[in-house]
Amino acid sequence: MNGAVDLPLGLADLSFAASGDALVRRTILPSGVRVLSEQVPGSRSVTLGYWVAVGSRDELPAEAAHSGTPAHAASFGSTHFLEHLLFKGTTTRTALDIAIAFDSVGGEHNAVTAKEYTCYYAKVQDRDLPMAVEVISDMLTSSLLDPVEFENERGVILEELSMAEDDPSDVANERFFEAVLGEHPLGRPIGGSPEAIRAATREAVLTHYRANYRPQDLVITAAGAVDHDLLVTEVTRALTGAGWDLQLDASPVPRRSVNEVAIERGSAILTVDRPIEQANILLGVPGLVASDERRVTMNVLNSILGGGMSSRLFQEVRERRGLAYSVYSFAASYSDAGVFGLYAGCSPSKATQVTELMLAELNRLATGGVTPDELRRAVGQISGGSALALEDSDTRMSRLGRSEITLGEFIDLDESLRRLHLVTAADVQELATDLAGRPLSVAAVGSVDDDTFASIVS
Repeated sequence: MNGAVDLPLGLADLSFAASGDALVRRTILPSGVRVLSEQVPGSRSVTLGYWVAVGSRDELPAEAAHSGTPAHAASFGSTHFLEHLLFKGTTTRTALDIAIAFDSVGGEHNAVTAKEYTCYYAKVQDRDLPMAVEVISDMLTSSLLDPVEFENERGVILEELSMAEDDPSDVANERFFEAVLGEHPLGRPIGGSPEAIRAATREAVLTHYRANYRPQDLVITAAGAVDHDLLVTEVTRALTGAGWDLQLDASPVPRRSVNEVAIERGSAILTVDRPIEQANILLGVPGLVASDERRVTMNVLNSILGGGMSSRLFQEVRERRGLAYSVYSFAASYSDAGVFGLYAGCSPSKATQVTELMLAELNRLATGGVTPDELRRAVGQISGGSALALEDSDTRMSRLGRSEITLGEFIDLDESLRRLHLVTAADVQELATDLAGRPLSVAAVGSVDDDTFASIVS
């Protein structure tokens, strides 16, 4: 394959070859259901995903969501709540039946609520794909949202949130998004707050379910040992059997706008005082949106700055000074906003010094650029990591889903590597300069306070 392949919503059938002799196909059913597959030679397993492009960012206060403005919005907590409830039984299967279906064939099944989508997925042997399609289709179309199970699952979700609250790195990450993105919906926690989960009603979650789990919202992706025509047949049979009218004329829901929006920083410094052994520190700025052409350059920058054991952060903070065990950088991109951050876990007494060092390394990248050896290592690291990741059908399935939902284009390994090798040292320094000039935020959890970082962030 040469170049990226567009995935227009108005094109019902699409087929093209991808790197490694893989075959990618997409079919849009008359009802708007989109089915994508990537057939990988030599594979014996298949990973299946059912995607709905609604995530935590789409949640609104209950009264706003109930009014239906915007139509796809959910009240706080509904997205995460529904992800749990779809495993709790349908009109034809109990929760135990769903679990047994996958356990009895050695398969895996789970779900994830993200900031811009929800995905229900399974990995099975190729011969068990029809079962996986049948069960997940049943879950998505025919969930009971039983009142008793609703209350039981409320307790489960609260325990999940408590578990995350006990992990200082999780807390620091949530506070970091809040500090950098402020009032933007992407700054909210994915799982919701305990208050939102306690206040959630079955009526609100049911409204969210009916408004967003429709044929025109559904994207189904499969990668590995999959025959596309058979997949479409099984999907059609399962969804029709569940009562969906797949002959109904409907267009797929439009994709989100990918226009970058202005971000107003939430906090320069946001600390959570806890009597623990380490301070968990996140330092960062607003990043790139998913459609930004510099996202490949961002990958290279991230690799050089904090993406491995040879990175500048690892070498300076851990190897030369012994100030931290874990130190790295990261980037996250969404449709209209993003974040770029640096993390370190260290002794509270060293928190100021470590934060200063992390910021200094970002600034040094902006002022001094990168060396040819650093650029070569970064390109090698990303190239190898990308190729190895695609040995897993899970990665390929997720790539299909994100390609369809977010940007509407498919970029395979060969094209990714071509773009990667076009990145120059000047590109990396220019992006570093841009990032270093953006509003800076620090979020930290541990025996620290705002004064710890006052001399660093204004």
